[in-house]
Amino acid sequence: MQDAPHFPPPPPLPKKTRTFQRTPPAIFPPIFGAFGLGLAWRRAGETFAIPSEFGELILGAVTLLYLFAVVAYLAKVAQRPGVFREDLKVLPGRAGLAAMMLSGMLLAATLVVYSTALAQLVLVLAVGGHVILALTLIRDLVTGPVEARVVTPVWHLSYVGFILSPLAALPLGWGGYNTVVFWVSFTLAIVIWGISIRQVMVRDVPPPLRPLLAIHVAPASVLGTVAVLSGMPTLGLGLGLVAIVILAGLLVLGRWITTTGFSPLWGAFTFPLAAFSTLMQMLYLAGFGDVFRVLGGLALVAATLIIPVIAWKVMQLWMKGMLAVKTNAAQA
Repeated sequence: MQDAPHFPPPPPLPKKTRTFQRTPPAIFPPIFGAFGLGLAWRRAGETFAIPSEFGELILGAVTLLYLFAVVAYLAKVAQRPGVFREDLKVLPGRAGLAAMMLSGMLLAATLVVYSTALAQLVLVLAVGGHVILALTLIRDLVTGPVEARVVTPVWHLSYVGFILSPLAALPLGWGGYNTVVFWVSFTLAIVIWGISIRQVMVRDVPPPLRPLLAIHVAPASVLGTVAVLSGMPTLGLGLGLVAIVILAGLLVLGRWITTTGFSPLWGAFTFPLAAFSTLMQMLYLAGFGDVFRVLGGLALVAATLIIPVIAWKVMQLWMKGMLAVKTNAAQA
């Protein structure tokens, strides 16, 4: 009687992973940009005399996505709090976590027309979270290796990003806070722009990191918007001209910036474009001419075509489990 044929043992079962064990911070930059798109469309209701419902619809949908993403990341941190520090050690993680906090400030700006109490709560949480992030980064810069202290456009998000808070704080009447935040952010933005220009002149930007250069448009755009809202329209105009110059330079270098093709870092294209549209609209409403209305409209159309596509691609990578790997996200 022949022996029964030999069958190899079944392969071991794959190791089970916990839910949200490796939520990547890179999900937040396109959400950040989508918030900016919704606020730009809200402003367009005044600029172009169109119904405001479209902007509110965008903001409502993005709010739900943002809250889900925040819960997903907090669930990861709850499993192992050390992942927060580990995510801050890589550039996509730093950009993503800054975008998470800044999105909270835009959520507060979204809510302020509906509930001042809720907007205040969200704004305090977002600003407090961003303070913790900035202090953690400063500590790591001081105690870490010298090569980790290279200035990148992400520094705008980490340190100048507080300038977004007046978008909600101004309607809430936080006068002294807004003044301090504006001038400190303005000073930091100039310093980061100056250092960045010097670095670009002495060495080439690695191709995978070139999309981050788009972030340089955002500080000029938001600072200009806050200046106009704060009763400084001439300063807002000057910042608007700076934003136009930076954006024009980036458009000229578009092929060089995108030479490596799509990556999660394309999330850096989203918010600056939306913020630029908002500033151009603000300058038109401040009486500086129809040219800004045209620029604001063109930027809004471009943002509407580009931001959802980038957000969709990034979310697809997240759902497929590839985003964490591509951005080297920490695992709980």
